[in-house]
Amino acid sequence: MNDLTIINQNGKLVTDSREVAEMIGKQHAHLLRDIKGYKEVIDQNPNLDSANFFIESDYEASTGQKYSCYLLTRKGCDMVANKLTGRKGVLFTAEYVTKFEEMEKKLKGPQLKGNSLDAIRLVNNQVGMLVGTVEEIQDRVITLENTMTIDYGQQLILQEMAKYKAIEAMSGKDSPAYKNKSLRSQVFSAVWKDYKDYFQVNSYKNTAKKEYDKAREYLKNWKPQGKILREIEDCNNQVSMSEKEAAVTC
Repeated sequence: MNDLTIINQNGKLVTDSREVAEMIGKQHAHLLRDIKGYKEVIDQNPNLDSANFFIESDYEASTGQKYSCYLLTRKGCDMVANKLTGRKGVLFTAEYVTKFEEMEKKLKGPQLKGNSLDAIRLVNNQVGMLVGTVEEIQDRVITLENTMTIDYGQQLILQEMAKYKAIEAMSGKDSPAYKNKSLRSQVFSAVWKDYKDYFQVNSYKNTAKKEYDKAREYLKNWKPQGKILREIEDCNNQVSMSEKEAAVTC
């Protein structure tokens, strides 16, 4: 379970819904669906403002496409945590309470007291803490880059690319190879088998986010090899030969 990152957004301490989803073991799309449901209920009460719980936001994927996300305040985290049970709920609650309190203390900061020497020492200490915090954030960003997998939108793009290349390899949807249900299934399976072998993953959904561009390039250049290529060629050629023979007979 990774740490939460707390940021100051226009005076409000918030955390990203993507990090929350990862921490509680839920797909981000499902958490977004839950949050939208919470917002609808909250906004029905004129004395409540859902913006005090969830702030609409977005992020840009490596493709340049923007996707929705939410920034959760401490109240928003409370609401998500209240819906959780068991070990995940306990760990998530402990994590976000600790992180929000740490950030609140940092923002308040100690007051300068005593002579100028004390003030200088205090400033030095604060600078040291800030440098440590920046380094910690950088380490966390590097860790996230190395461990984060592609999001739902990127998964759909890879799906469409694999589908396109498989159909292209069979010479289109009107080809005998494509109309052969068994062979068609084998070709689609071959795309993903080669893909998983190359990227050493058990599912394309587990592709590392940092390798997304490489994954697109791989699928763009994919071609069937060996036995499956021969079966495609034989299937298309056999039907073509039959059609020619029928034409001659006529």
